[in-house]
Amino acid sequence: MSGASTLRADPKTIVAFGDSLTQGYGLPVDAGFVPQMGAWLVAQGASVRMVNAGVSGDTTAGGLARLDWTLAEPAELVIVNLGSNDMLRGLDPNLAYANLKQIMDKLEAKNIATLLIGHLGPLNYGAGYKADYDGVFEKLSASYDTVFYPFFFKTLMAADGVTPNLQLYFQDDGMHPNAAGVQTVVADIGPYVLRALRQ
Repeated sequence: MSGASTLRADPKTIVAFGDSLTQGYGLPVDAGFVPQMGAWLVAQGASVRMVNAGVSGDTTAGGLARLDWTLAEPAELVIVNLGSNDMLRGLDPNLAYANLKQIMDKLEAKNIATLLIGHLGPLNYGAGYKADYDGVFEKLSASYDTVFYPFFFKTLMAADGVTPNLQLYFQDDGMHPNAAGVQTVVADIGPYVLRALRQ
C-alpha cells in the first residue's frame, strides 16, 4: 500500500538554476545535468519534476535578473549553481556574493528549500582573488539554512585533487563535463539533493 501511495504522490518540482554546467552545454539532451539528476532521483524512489533553468554564459547578475520569472511556477527546491562565469571573467567576488545573497534571500522569502553548489577560484588571478572567490560560497552556506555542496567539480579531479581529469571527464574545451563526467557529478551531488528535499 505504501508503495502505491508513493507512486501516486505529487512529484516535487526541482528547479536547477545555473549556467552551462546546469544547461547541459555540448551534450545530447538526455545526457546533461538535469535529465541525469532526474533519472538518478527516480532510481532512488523520489517523485520529482525537474526544470532546467540553466542558461549558458550566465553570471550571478544574470541569474538574479531572471529569478523572479523563473519562479513563476511553484517549486519545492532550487539548486543554485551560479558563479563560474563570474570567476572566468575575473569579476569582483564581492559582486558575486551580493548577487547570490539576493538570490538566496528571495528563495528564503518564498520558503523554497535550496541546495547551494560552490565553485573554487583559479590561481591565475592571484591568491587573494582565489581566497575571496572561494569565500563567497563558504560565507553564504554559513548564513543560510541551506544544504551546501562545496565544489561542483570535486569528483572530476585527478588523483592530486587539484588538476581536472580532462581525459576521462571533460569535453574538448576542457571546461564542461562530458556525459561520463556529469554522471559522476550527479552520483555525488544526488544525496545532497535528497537531503535538501527533506528539509
